[in-house]
Amino acid sequence: MRWLVGWSSTASGTGPRAAPRHDDSGHERLDGPTVHPVGAQLLWGDPAPLWAVGDWRPDEVRVVQADAVTRLAVFGRCGATDGELGAGLVAARGGALRHLTAWPGSYTAVAQVGRRLTVAGDLAGARPVFHTAWAGGTAYATAALPLADLIEAQLDVGHLAALLACPDSPEALGDGTPYMGVRRVPPGHALVLRDGAREIAGYEPTASLAVAAPQLAPEEAVEGIRDALVDAVRARLAAPRHAPEGGHLDPGPVPGMGPAQRRAARGGPAPGIGADLSGGSASATLALLAAGLPGVAGMHAGSGNGAGERLLAVTFNDLAADGSRTREAELDRARAIAADPRLRHVVVAAGEEALPYADLAGGPLTDEPGPSLVTAERHRRRLSAGSADHLVGHGARQVLDAHPARLADLLMDRRRRHLLRPVSALARADGPTTQSLFVPFTVYRAARRLARTSYREGLEAAAGQLLALDFPVLDDPVDVSVAPGPGGAVDASLAALTWCRPGPAARWLTGEALAEVSVRLQAAAVRPRGLLQRPGERRAAAALARHAADHRIFEQAAEVRSQRLHAPFLDNQVVRACRALPEALRVQPGARASVLRAVLAGSGVRELPPGWGATSHASHAAAVRAGLRASVGQLLELFDAPLLADAGLVEARVVRSALHAAADGRALPLDGLAELVSTEVWLRRLLARRGTCWTGASPPRQRAVAGGMEPRGSL
Repeated sequence: MRWLVGWSSTASGTGPRAAPRHDDSGHERLDGPTVHPVGAQLLWGDPAPLWAVGDWRPDEVRVVQADAVTRLAVFGRCGATDGELGAGLVAARGGALRHLTAWPGSYTAVAQVGRRLTVAGDLAGARPVFHTAWAGGTAYATAALPLADLIEAQLDVGHLAALLACPDSPEALGDGTPYMGVRRVPPGHALVLRDGAREIAGYEPTASLAVAAPQLAPEEAVEGIRDALVDAVRARLAAPRHAPEGGHLDPGPVPGMGPAQRRAARGGPAPGIGADLSGGSASATLALLAAGLPGVAGMHAGSGNGAGERLLAVTFNDLAADGSRTREAELDRARAIAADPRLRHVVVAAGEEALPYADLAGGPLTDEPGPSLVTAERHRRRLSAGSADHLVGHGARQVLDAHPARLADLLMDRRRRHLLRPVSALARADGPTTQSLFVPFTVYRAARRLARTSYREGLEAAAGQLLALDFPVLDDPVDVSVAPGPGGAVDASLAALTWCRPGPAARWLTGEALAEVSVRLQAAAVRPRGLLQRPGERRAAAALARHAADHRIFEQAAEVRSQRLHAPFLDNQVVRACRALPEALRVQPGARASVLRAVLAGSGVRELPPGWGATSHASHAAAVRAGLRASVGQLLELFDAPLLADAGLVEARVVRSALHAAADGRALPLDGLAELVSTEVWLRRLLARRGTCWTGASPPRQRAVAGGMEPRGSL
C-alpha cells in the first residue's frame, strides 16, 4: 500500500505536531514533539511538510521546484515531461488547477505556491484525497486509515449503513469515510489549503441544466477517445522497466510446470509490461494497443514489452464454475486475439481454491471496505502470472456505456427519436414474451417520469422507500446478479430510472440503519446544490465514482508484491474524452464494443474474433454462485456472531437465512450478499490490527478504533 501525507498549519513555521495535551495544572500545551509517518520519505519540510509512504518506485515520485516556496510533486504514473510539469506549476501559481490534471496517466499532484497548498484528486475517484482537522490545522493524505490513526478516530457506523443501503448515492454517503472526522474530496475537485484553512474547489467547467452543452460529432468524439487511450498506454510503456525483487531466481525445471507456472508458484510477477486478456472488448483493446504501439524508447517497433520481447497477455480459466458455454466463448475469443505474434499468451487455470469467498481469513487490511474483498484470492492468482506493470480494463463499462437514466436526459433535450433503438433492444433482451410489445411504452413512460421529477422529489421518494422497506420480491427464477432486477434487463433498467435507489444489500439491514440513511437522504434533498445536473449525467458520474473506489480497494486487496496495476480507462484524459461522446451514440445497443472497435481500427487493428463485445455477466454470476455453495459453511460461521450485528446494522439470523437461500439457488441479489460479507471481513481485520501508521517521541496514543466498536455506533 502506497500513500502520501502532508500537513498545513495555522502556526507558520511549525511542522506537524502531536495533538494538544494538558499539563498537570490543566493548561493546554501546543508544543508537543513532532510525529512522523512510519517508513516515510520526506519530500519537503516545514512549514507544510510532505511525505511519500510505502514502496514507491523512484520514477513514481517526481518533484519540480521553481524556488523555495514554489514546487510541484507528482505521485504515480504521469506522462508529462519535466518541462510540462514546470509549465503546470506556473499555471497553478495563477490558480489554473485543471492544468495539474491534464497530463496522460494516473497520478496525484501536490502544488505548493507560497502559503497556498493544492492537492488535486482525479475525475473518476480512483486516486482520492482525504483530509481531517488536526492540531490547529489540516492534515491530508491519499489514504483514510493513516489520518484516522492520526486523530485516533472511531468507526462511523452511520457511514457503513449508507455504504450498504445506498452505495452509489453520493447524497447518502456525502464526503464521509468509515472513520469519524476523516473526509473525502469529491472526484473532480481539489483540496486547497492556506495556513491550515481548507477549501474544496472544483476544476472542471460546469454546464447549464437549461441549455445542453454543444456536442462533438461522433467521429470526432471517437478520435478523441482513441488519442486519449493511446496516450494513456504510451505513458505506461515509456516508463522505466522494473524487474520484481527476486523474480529472476528460478529453481529450475519442475515436471509439468513451465517458467510462467513456476513464477506464479513463487508469487512474483514477470518483469516488463503485460495485460489482461479476458476475451472482453476492454482488456483486449488495451492488450492490442500496448502490443502494437511503435516508437517507444528502448523497444523495437511493434514490440509491447522490451527489445525483442512480446507483450505478456494473461487469461484466467475458471475450472470450477458452471456456465461453461459462456466461459468457453470467452476463452475462444482470447485465444483468437492472442494469435497475434506480438502477444505471448498465458492461461491461468484454477479450481475451487480460486472461487469467490475463498480464503477470507487471510488477506491484507484495505483502507476501506469493498466487494472485491470476497474475490481477492481469485484475482491474486491471475495477477501473479502477470507482469510487473499490468494493464487491466477496469472502468470501460462505466465511462463508455450509457446509464439507463440517460434516456431521461434525451427527453429533456427533446431528442425522442434517439430512444427508439435502446428501448427496442430492451424489448428483445429478455426473449419473446407476451409483455414484449409493451416494453417500449413502459420504458418511455418511466424515462418521461424521471425527466419530470425534480431532484428533491427523487431523493424524498428514495428516503420513503427505505422507511417503508419497499424492496422488490425476487420470486422470478432469473439470476439477478446477471441483471440486477427482479425480472431481467427490463426491470433492471426501469429500477435504474430514478434519481436515487436502494442498493442490493439494503433489504437485509435493520430498520434503525435504514432510518438513519433515510434521514441522510432527506437532509440532502433540502440542502442547496451548487451544480445542477441532469439525472442521467449525475447517476452515471455516481456509478463511475463507486466503481473507481472499488477498483482502488481491489488494488489493495489483490496486491502482488512488486507489481503495479494500471487502469487507463480511469485516467483523467480518458474520462474526459469519453464524456464528450454524444448521448445519442452512447445509448445505442453495443455502443462500447463499436467505439472500441473504431479505436482499434484507427490504430491499425481491424481483424477481431466473432462475438467481440459480448458481456461476461453470466460467467461471473456462475462463479459467485459456485463460490457461495463451496464456502457456505465458513460464511455461516462468520455470521454466527457478526460485528455488523453488534453495530446494529443487520440481524445475524436474517443474513444466515439469506446465505442458505442463495447457496440453494434462490434468486437473491448476490452483489448485496458480497457487500455484507466483505464489510464484515473488513471490520474483523480492522479490529484485529496492531500498531499505528505514526511514530515519533509522542505519537498518537492509539490506533484508529483501538477502543473497539461501540454497539449501535452513531445510529
